[in-house]
Formats: sequence, C-alpha cells, structure tokens
Amino acid sequence: MLGAVETRSVSPVFVGRAGELTALTEALSRATAGEPQALLVGGEAGVGKTRLIEEFLDTACDRGAVVAVGGCVELGADGLPFAPFATALRSLRRKLPDELTAAADGQEGELARLLPELGDPGSHESSEEDSTARLFELTVRLLERLAADRTVVLVLEDLHWADTSTRHLLTYLLRTLRRGRIVVVASYRADDIHRRHPLRPLLAELDRLRTIRRIELSRFTRTEVHRQLTGILAAEPAPGLVEEVFERSDGNAFFVEELVVSHEAGCAPGQLSDSLRDLLLVRVEALPEDAQRVARIVAEGGSTVEYGLLAAVARLTEDELIEALRASVGANILLAVPDGDGDGYRFRHSLVREAVSDDLLPGERSRLNRRYAEALEADPTLVRPDERATRLATYWYHAHDPAKALPAVLRASVATRKRHAYAEQLRLLERAMELWDEAPAEIRRGLRPMDYAEAYPPCGCDPETTPLSYLDLLAEAAVAARLSGERERALKIGRMALHLLDSEDVNDPLRAAWFWTEKARLQSNLGRGDGSEEIARAQELVKGLPPSAVHAVVLVGAAGWGMLRNPGPEALTAAERAVEYARHVGAESIELNARLTLGTIMTAAGDVEAGLAEMHEVRERTTALGQFSEASRAHINISSSLEALGRSREAVEIADSGIRLARSYGLVDSVGWVEANRAESLFSLGRWDEVQEAAERLQRSATSTKPRGSASLRLAQLAAARGELEAATRLLADACSVYGTRDPIPQYTLPMAQVAIAVAAAEGRVRDVRAQLATAAEGGFPPGTHRYGWPLVLTAATAEADSRGLPAADEGRAEALALIRDCVRSLAAPAPVWAAHSQQVSQELARAEGRQSAARWTEIVAAYEPLERPAQLARARHRLADALLVEGGRREEAVALLREAHATAVRLGHRPLREDVELLAARARLSLAPEKQNPAPAEPGDDSFGLTPREQEVLRLVAAGRTNRQIAEELFISPKTASVHVSNILAKLGVAGRGEAAALAHRLHLLDVAI
Repeated sequence: MLGAVETRSVSPVFVGRAGELTALTEALSRATAGEPQALLVGGEAGVGKTRLIEEFLDTACDRGAVVAVGGCVELGADGLPFAPFATALRSLRRKLPDELTAAADGQEGELARLLPELGDPGSHESSEEDSTARLFELTVRLLERLAADRTVVLVLEDLHWADTSTRHLLTYLLRTLRRGRIVVVASYRADDIHRRHPLRPLLAELDRLRTIRRIELSRFTRTEVHRQLTGILAAEPAPGLVEEVFERSDGNAFFVEELVVSHEAGCAPGQLSDSLRDLLLVRVEALPEDAQRVARIVAEGGSTVEYGLLAAVARLTEDELIEALRASVGANILLAVPDGDGDGYRFRHSLVREAVSDDLLPGERSRLNRRYAEALEADPTLVRPDERATRLATYWYHAHDPAKALPAVLRASVATRKRHAYAEQLRLLERAMELWDEAPAEIRRGLRPMDYAEAYPPCGCDPETTPLSYLDLLAEAAVAARLSGERERALKIGRMALHLLDSEDVNDPLRAAWFWTEKARLQSNLGRGDGSEEIARAQELVKGLPPSAVHAVVLVGAAGWGMLRNPGPEALTAAERAVEYARHVGAESIELNARLTLGTIMTAAGDVEAGLAEMHEVRERTTALGQFSEASRAHINISSSLEALGRSREAVEIADSGIRLARSYGLVDSVGWVEANRAESLFSLGRWDEVQEAAERLQRSATSTKPRGSASLRLAQLAAARGELEAATRLLADACSVYGTRDPIPQYTLPMAQVAIAVAAAEGRVRDVRAQLATAAEGGFPPGTHRYGWPLVLTAATAEADSRGLPAADEGRAEALALIRDCVRSLAAPAPVWAAHSQQVSQELARAEGRQSAARWTEIVAAYEPLERPAQLARARHRLADALLVEGGRREEAVALLREAHATAVRLGHRPLREDVELLAARARLSLAPEKQNPAPAEPGDDSFGLTPREQEVLRLVAAGRTNRQIAEELFISPKTASVHVSNILAKLGVAGRGEAAALAHRLHLLDVAI
C-alpha cells in the first residue's frame, strides 16, 4: 500500500532561474568581501521560491557559509512574535554555540526575549517605549558580531505571514545593518499581498532603500515546463502531455508537479476539477485513511507540528502514526522537520495545507483545535516554552470555548509583552475584549490580575490579587496599542473606556483622569488637536485627590503642554508639583520626566544655570538607570535650550552625544528628534552644507511627523537663505502639511512664518510680508520663543527696508513698522546673540525710514564677531560698508568689510548676500579681489546686470508700478516694445515677475546713482 502512493514529483534538475540564482550568488560574494547584502524574493504561491533558495543555500554551504533559516508561522489570525528570527537564532546557536555565547555576552537577558535559551528575560523586565528598539539594536549587533569572521546567510521565509514585530525587526535590520559578512534573504508570496495587506507598506518602504535588491520570480515558459517534466519523469515527455500540463498549470512549477502526479495516477484530463482546491487535494485523497486523517490534523496545528503533540492529538498507536506519516512523506505531501529539540512535520507546500484546512467541516475544525489545546494543557513540554502560551491561546480561541480561551489569551498577552512584541500583545488583548462577554462570570472572577498599563491604577483593593476588570483590560490594550505605534487604535480604545466611565453609575475620577491624559497625548501625536481640553479635564478630575502616580502623570502632561506652547508660570508650577507628587508616591521614572520638563521651562524663563543643571542631572540619572528613552529626551531638551541661548557649538556637541546614545540603543525615533535639533544649530553656525546633508538624511529616516517636518523646514530655511525660492516654497508647503494646523506650536509656526516672509520679500510681495507678520504676531511671543521671534522680526524689518521707495509698499508702511516695534517690545533678549539681533532690527527699521548710521552698524558688527553667527555677521559687514560709502571717506575700510562678507557668502552659498556685496562693490568701483588694490574704473553698466540705459529707464518705471501701456506712453514707445524691454529685464535679473524685479532693483540699488 505504501508503494502505491510513493512518487517523485520534484524534478532533480534545477530548471530556469539562472539570472535569479546568479544575483543571489553575487550577493554572497560581496558579503564574503565584507559588504552586507539584503535581498527580497517574491513570487506567487508555487512559482519556485523555496527551490531557488534551496539551490542558493547549497551553494552557500559549499563556499563555507553558515546558514540559518527561519520561517514565519501562520497560526490562525496571529503570528508567533519573532518566530523566524527565533528559529534562525536557534539554528545559529546549534552551529556556533561558543561564538553566539560570546556575541551575546552581557545582553543575554534582553536577547532571551527572542531566544529563551539564552536566559531569563523576566530578570530584565522593561516596558518602556524604547524597550523594543533596544531589543532590535541588540539583535542587529549580535548578527554583526557573528558575521565578523565568517559569512552568515540568514533566510526568513513566508513574510506574508509575518507578525507585526517580525516585520518591524526586519525593517530595522535592513535599515541599520552596516557591517559584517552577512546575507539576509527574505521571501514572500506576492499574490497574497493585496492592497491592505500589512506587508505591502513594508515592501514599498524597503524599495526606497538602495541597499536592498528585490527579485521577482515569474512563471515558467513552455520550454522550462518541458525541462521540468523531463526531470520529474526521467524521460522525454510526450508532446501532448507538455502542451496539456503547460496550459493547465500556466507555468506554475508546483501545479506542474501536481498535474504530473494526477497523470501518473491514471487520471484523465476530464477527471481533474477546474477548482484549484480540488487539484491540490487529489494526491491527499489518494493516501490511506490514517494518512489522510493525520494530514488533516497537521493542517490545523499550524505551520509545523511537533511529533509528540501530533501523537497526542491523532490518538493512533505509534506504529499506525509512523506508517501514516511515512505514507504522507513518501507522497511528498508532508516533510519531516528535524531541529535541536525534536522532530516535527509540516506540509511540503503551504497551498496544500490551506486546501486541506479549508476542506475541514466547521465542527471538525473546532474539535481538532480542542484536542490540540487539551493535549498541550496536559503536557506543556510538547512545544517550546516561548511558543506555548500563544499556541494554547490560539487553539482554545479556534475551539470556540470562551471559558477556556479568555484566560489563555490573557496569559499569552503577558508573555508577548515580556518579549516586547506589543503589536501581538494588542491582537491578543483585542481577542480578550471580544471574548469578555461570552465568558461565564465565574471565569471572569478568576482571571489574572492586571499585568501592565504604566501609571494606570488597577481596579480593586489589592492589585496583586484582584482579578482583571474590563476597564483594566482596556487600559492594557491602550498602552499596548500606543507602544506598538498604533495610535489610532489606542485612541479608539481610550474613547471606549471614557464612554464606559461616563455611562456607568460610578465615580472613578482617578482612572478617568488617566484615560483623558492618554487621549491628550494621542490627539497631539496624531495632529488632531493640542490636547488642552483633555488635560484640563484630567486636572479637574484629580483636583482634591490624594497624591498618586496618576496625579503626577496629569501634572507632567500639563507641564509638557505648557513647555511647548506657553512656557509661563502655570507650566512652571505644574512641573514643580509633578516632581513633588512623583517623589511622594515613589514613582522615579515619572519624577525624572517631570524634572526634565521643569529644567527646560526654568531655562526658558531665564533661570539658565539652574535649569541646565537640572536637565544634566536627569540625563546622568536616566542613563545610569538604563532609561535610555528619557536620557535621549534629555539630550533633545538640553541641545534645544543651548541653541535658545545662542550656544550653538555646545548644542551640536550635546546633540552628537545624544545621537550616539540613541543609535546604540536602537532609539530610531529619538535619533530623529536630536538630528532635527543638531541641524538647527548647524544652520546657526553657518555649516550649511552639513545642514543640507543632515536634513535630507532626516527626511528619509524620520519615523515621527515632527522630526520629518523639521527636516523640511530646515531645508526650506536653507533654500530661502540661498535664494532658491521655488524650492523654499515647496519645502515650506511640505513642512506645513506634516505639522498640520490643529496644534500650532510656536517652535514650528514662527520659523515657518519667517521662511514665508523671506520668500515673499524676495519676490517683492510686500503685502504678503505684512500679512504673514500680522498672523504670526497674533499668537504673541511666549517666554522661550525669542529664538524664533527675533529671526522672524529681523526678516520682516529687512523686507521693509529693502522695499523703501517702492510705490506699492508706501501704503501701510507706517502700520507695518509700528507692528514690528510692538513685536520687539514683547521679545526678550536673554543672550548676546539675541541682543545683537535686537540691535540689527533697530538699524533695519532706521534704514526703512531712510536713515542709517555707520556707527550703529559698527556696534552691530562688533556684537556679532564673537558669536559664531557667520551669516548675520557677513550681512552686518555689508550694511556697515554701505553706510560707510554713503557717509564717504572710508573706502579702504569698506572694501575690507565687503571682501570678508563676500568670502563668507561664497562659502555658505548665500547667493542673495553675494549679489548684494558684488553690486555694492561695483557701484563703488571697488574690487573684491585682495590682490587688486587699484582697479581700473568700471565701464558704465557693469554694475547693472548688463541693463542698457533704456532698460534701466524701463526698470525704474516697473519699480514705480507702471503697466506696459503706461511705460510706453511715458517713454514714447509702443506697448509691444515696452513688453519686450520688460521681458529682457526679467531675464537679465533672473527673476520671475515684475514685483520680484522691483524688489531686487531697490535691494541692489540698481536705480541709484554711482557712489
């Protein structure tokens, strides 16, 4: 009987795929040379992905590489967290036991969350938001160390079944892997990746990484099918058979195999069903009854079923089971999967498993899942410890037994949280929410106590023994959703909890306050609002209650809100009280968070040294405690505060330290925030090329909206400063889109207004300049926002000065200057750099009114010289040179100033400043070349962009606001001729419109007489 079902359906000859195999082997060669490689192999089910990878792995083994393979597990609606990585690491541990132990030295507790054999992850309990990122970073470093002296090939199969945590870890690995002789190959079923499949956005993201190669397998051609048939049959196939199989299989390699088996079994073509499922079941139905039964059991047990578990569920004698397995393996339906802990069995192809599973009756499926669950409960050693809780929960869930499923699902959620697999924890908690009402009341009364929900206080008197309540479950789910990055889901769960609290006749202000604070946090992160109403509601709820961790969290939220939006006395008081409450209840992590906020507000309020000292203490303490997320936040706030004080070089040093810390612990989001601060300080220091590089890198890598918006904003500022107006406009629009409009924060809105004013001024849109300033001034300049207010006001004042004499700018000038002076009165100047800005604004206002003093500009130059602000110093030198030339008699001093300003402008790529300096030097007949002390007099027109005398006349009228017809009438020429002159002027000046031409003419004194 066994011989009747044994058949060779797999071709011993590897058919086609020469190009794809070459790509894989070339990647192996590059990896062996020390360049890490990553490849994605995609194709429809049955097209030959596994066979291609097997051929590649044979080659890799022949070349001495260490191979580790891990497959994603399809287990109901859930994947086992990190399943393919755990399997691959387990394989590496068997092959390289000493090397892996050495590579993991000191980090065994954290890495045990992936590979439990390394130690006890419970002894390194962590539930902070940075814990997952730290685990990811340690995993990458482990692989890099293992691949330092040998070539390692890591294969992750069936990504279409990957759990969320696996997808996140793979993304992190592929983005950060920089060293080691390692090849990462991941395969996925392309036809399963529908529009809403979770793998789809990951593939799109990985496509943008130039370090990853994607290989898509197509179906076989008729010639390749002929070769496959020849290999399977070990003989030349009949032409009719080739044609029939090719047409029926459409070139799918696996379907070719199934059709050959059917043909060899004597099935006529007409007897084969057109149904794919029926085709796949043909060979299963040819098995003996016991073998068919075992196949059905394996199909419902998951991707791989352990022999002991299978024996317990099948309830056959050992001889009967082995005979059934031999028949299934001999028919190429099941494969034996040996590993270090025992043997298991899986289907050779997942399509067959799916077909067998789909063919089960509903009652049959429930019964099999119940058997699996009962067997696992009776003997937990039948599966690995790291899989036990999740698989038991899944079996009971699909057995449709809420009384058993609810406790199992809740226990599994604790296990997944301890592995930092928050996305899988959320899925399990959502199942618990689904099962809650279906489970009997006595079962709910015996549930585990609450596991983890940060500062949320569990219901009941004794948190250690009180069973979980539905409200507690919602709190756990809300935190899991936020930690997994699913903020929308977290917000929805929070709303459910608040509705429950409102609808029930209960008075529970403490828990309600916690949920309102969570909602405020999520609303702000999602750009749905600033969270002020939610925070106010939470504060009202805790008012008068005894000190608690929730009270401290509410106050920290209020202080943080004020720090970003209105860092005044109320925010300071809230931060101080948060510190006090957190200390009182012994919540050190909340206390450190509050102290960091307090230090930031103190610095902004003028208590500089005390505020900085507070922040530095928090940085040192959080680092010592291993609270690296908060330590990174300390670097973010310290670097920002130093920049606000004009201490940009120190800010860059702190930012560099913060980036190193965040990267070493895998805090990708924190890296983005620190990078944004660093780019701002580099801009101040005049390291503009570095700004460009850093901001573009941040655009590609930022995972949060605010750092991504900051990258676009910094690039917009740089483009505006360099005179690239179209780019500045586009980048500013990008920043506005990212930041949104529902949560206006001064640190974003004021710099965006400054860029908008700069672009409008450069294009001669004086009315837009004034409108932008008026809008920005409406919100005022709260304490700590002077760093953004002074550049904005200076840009507006400069625009008014440059537009003096333009008829279009006369109307409303007095009101605009008055508004600028009002803004100046509300801005603090707590550091020398802002005092210098104040002086410069004053002189630009004087220039706007037709008066400027060389003596005052001399003071401004002296104020900027020690401050490491090259762009501002160069502009001040240009203004001083202009004033000296107007006053007369100090040409040598003026030329020295212009040469210094010109050198800075060239180095920075500051085109508007360079043009201003060159035009002023040309008008004054001064050479900017140091070696030419006595230049020959310039020819007429050299200082006017090549404009002819007639074009200069036309330009003067354009600047006065005349139309082409009015110009024609005044100069006694035709309107058409006037139009030609205007077009020539725009081309020579390199501007897009008449307003921009007028603005440039006034700014560069093109209409003035020579000095």
